[in-house]
Amino acid sequence: MKFSREKLLKGCLYAFEVEKLLVQAERVIKTWEPIWTSFLSAPVREEAIKMLNEISDINFLSTGGFTTAERQRILIHHNQQDISSEPNSIPIRAIKIEGNFLFDKTEANDFLRALVRDGIDIDEIGDIWINGDRGAQAICTPKAARSLDNYKSLIRNVEIEYKSIELNDLKLPLQRIPKKLTTIEASKRLDAIASAGFGLSRAKVGLKIKEGKLRLNWCSANNASRSLNVGDQIQLEGRGNLEIISIEETKRSRWKVELLKK
Repeated sequence: MKFSREKLLKGCLYAFEVEKLLVQAERVIKTWEPIWTSFLSAPVREEAIKMLNEISDINFLSTGGFTTAERQRILIHHNQQDISSEPNSIPIRAIKIEGNFLFDKTEANDFLRALVRDGIDIDEIGDIWINGDRGAQAICTPKAARSLDNYKSLIRNVEIEYKSIELNDLKLPLQRIPKKLTTIEASKRLDAIASAGFGLSRAKVGLKIKEGKLRLNWCSANNASRSLNVGDQIQLEGRGNLEIISIEETKRSRWKVELLKK
């Protein structure tokens, strides 16, 4: 089957990244050899999946090492192939980054910068999360895990050591059970709906936006007054994800908003 890349990419927000995946899909159709992509950010992955769903000869599997991982790899394969989804067959590994950060608070980006500085391409890195004051854990490619194992480095003045570990040995970030919430708001503003969904004041939501910790549809949110619509998703670092399921105007000209929190 042939497909039109130009047609599929029309209106695509991440056309450059998604086109690379469409090239890989073409190769799979031609050779019948399955291909794993690099780690993709959530917005790129969502667009890529929409494109891949339009190609009838292609099937795919998306995984990031655990269910709610934001950064994931996609296995693109011919839809007539039987592909194993056993953990041992998936080219994803884990690392533990140990260090004493009791007096030096860190964020995930501190460890991301260290990984890149220590020779790991960002496309080889999945999710990273803080492990108390003892460092962090991360998902990566098998190649990255092998090259980092037992390697020592620094984050600011704190010595760190990378250790390759099994996925089963990860202490995963909090896994939330999805639940539905309903709120009545005077507007459809981002800060109003995020405030209700995450249980924070609107001032605190505004602060999270300024800090770059609140995202809209996986992209940086920089406008607290942005009006939201059904299908929009709000992500807050450390607090999960809100998806707008429905918005209805009430008789009193307010807005009844139904959310799925996960």
